[in-house]
Amino acid sequence: MLAVSHALGPLFLLILTGVLLRRLRFPGEHFWGEAERFIYFLLFPAMLISTLATADFGQVAFAGMVGLLAALLTLLALGLWLTRHRLGTDMPAFTSVFQGALRFNTYVGVAGAVALYGDAGLTAAAVAIAIMVPLVNILCVLTFVASGSYGQAGIWGAFKALARNPLLLACLAGITLNITGIGLPGWSQDTLALAGQAALPLGLIAVGVALQLAALKGTGPAFWQSCAIKFGLFPVLALGIGWAMKLAPVELGVVVLFAALPTATSAYILARQMGGNAPLMAAIITGQTLLAMVLLPIWMSLLAWFS
Repeated sequence: MLAVSHALGPLFLLILTGVLLRRLRFPGEHFWGEAERFIYFLLFPAMLISTLATADFGQVAFAGMVGLLAALLTLLALGLWLTRHRLGTDMPAFTSVFQGALRFNTYVGVAGAVALYGDAGLTAAAVAIAIMVPLVNILCVLTFVASGSYGQAGIWGAFKALARNPLLLACLAGITLNITGIGLPGWSQDTLALAGQAALPLGLIAVGVALQLAALKGTGPAFWQSCAIKFGLFPVLALGIGWAMKLAPVELGVVVLFAALPTATSAYILARQMGGNAPLMAAIITGQTLLAMVLLPIWMSLLAWFS
């Protein structure tokens, strides 16, 4: 537990730094919105391309990890949809619970994988992002459509946005450069690597800045339902099935880590644009991020003991 806390502690301190900076309004109200765009569209894709284009894919066997993550997400989405009436929420609130259960914070995931497993963890996390980003977005959009909160014209807009997702495009570019043998010639490798080094610390601070502590007031059952699925059901299934499949330590570790990640801040934007319960979504994002500071080290320590 102590070793895991030492690895993950600095990540959460950076998130709390972001919370403090928001309260101090430093360096300004408009700075972090533009900074997050800069991270999301430039620095983080640079890190993903640099990692995947030069990765030794023989270092970790990814087939089991990718297959398990895809299966778990699909089954969890199907189970949530089939039991939606038993949750006691209206459809806008259900879509927020759904996003809270399935979405994951890529900044925390990649930073955690690097802290726990080094370069092998970074490569495994990048591959996990390549499969999870499109799948989660498709499942969430389909849920909004099925719930009747979004029109046909908006569906195509959502899928066009997915096709332009910079993280997905960066993963595809990095993998293509790797398997074709092109790699990153000349100064491009060092340039992208240097840019990517800034992505994680700035991204984690931006996560803290985006938290809305006031949204936690008056949270109801839907909030706790999303947290129970995110920090209970999802990682339990990931650990149990991954262990039964005899996944390698890095593969299993990344699967459990990504299963127990707090939901992404982008879920709030989707909830607001597609007719979800945006205030509930803000509460879920904030509450899960704060709970992850306690529960994520426990899960990773349990994984180490279990292994």
